[in-house]
Amino acid sequence: MTSETLSAAALASGKGHKDENFPVASWLVKPRHRAPIMAFYRFARAADDVADNEHASPQERLALLSAMRATLAGTSEADPEALALRGVLEAYRLSPQHGLDLLTAFERDCTVSRYANWAELIDYCRVSAMPVGRYVLDVHGEDRATWAANDALCAALQVINHLQDCGEDYRRIDRVYIPLDLLARSGARVEDLGAERATPGLKAAIGECARLTQGLLQQSARFARDIRDKRLAMEVAAIQALAESLARRLRTADPLSERVHHSKARMAWIAARAALGRAFG
Repeated sequence: MTSETLSAAALASGKGHKDENFPVASWLVKPRHRAPIMAFYRFARAADDVADNEHASPQERLALLSAMRATLAGTSEADPEALALRGVLEAYRLSPQHGLDLLTAFERDCTVSRYANWAELIDYCRVSAMPVGRYVLDVHGEDRATWAANDALCAALQVINHLQDCGEDYRRIDRVYIPLDLLARSGARVEDLGAERATPGLKAAIGECARLTQGLLQQSARFARDIRDKRLAMEVAAIQALAESLARRLRTADPLSERVHHSKARMAWIAARAALGRAFG
């Protein structure tokens, strides 16, 4: 594929919102809010696929992300997903800043493959995860006082995804999100992520990341109760419960040899119980 024909669509993974580990604009969200949320999701999915593509060079990926940035900012019409989101933002009178912040994370993914410590990882989550929840809150017209709890939950979701896929991320794109200092303190090496099973040191580092993630989830525990929109509150309660369940499992699980994901049935049960608890609680 030449640079003239390379496009974000050509690098699409085929992954959709139903393939994600957590609900995206589920039936709990009011119908009028689903379209703008899905427009943001499709934009984010396209940018993520570009950043994670193992066949395109960093320069090619950065060029495609730059085209998405210019389109979202209104100085180009080169990227269809960014153009569609821009139209939604104009219709709903929303700022493009959340999308632009997200692009910063994907641009970072093209050049940064290691994080020295937990603070660096959370700084990455600041642009890779927190803008997603903030956008959903803005679509619903929620008070920005909810952003602190949103940020904690979104960061937790991001770290959980990283831990679940840590082996695949290392083998496929040589990217490591487990902080290097946690690996070192546990007696683990980055190369351990390429094995079929986690070493005791790697399991300890993963468990410590999960413990720190549980701390984030403690910060977001009241999030659903602070949301005015009842249906969004139910969805957030469901996501919180799913995250808490996965974080507990990751304290002791081995993502290299086990599938540390909820089955569809288990996911539905946990989500429904939490959502109903929020509705009647």
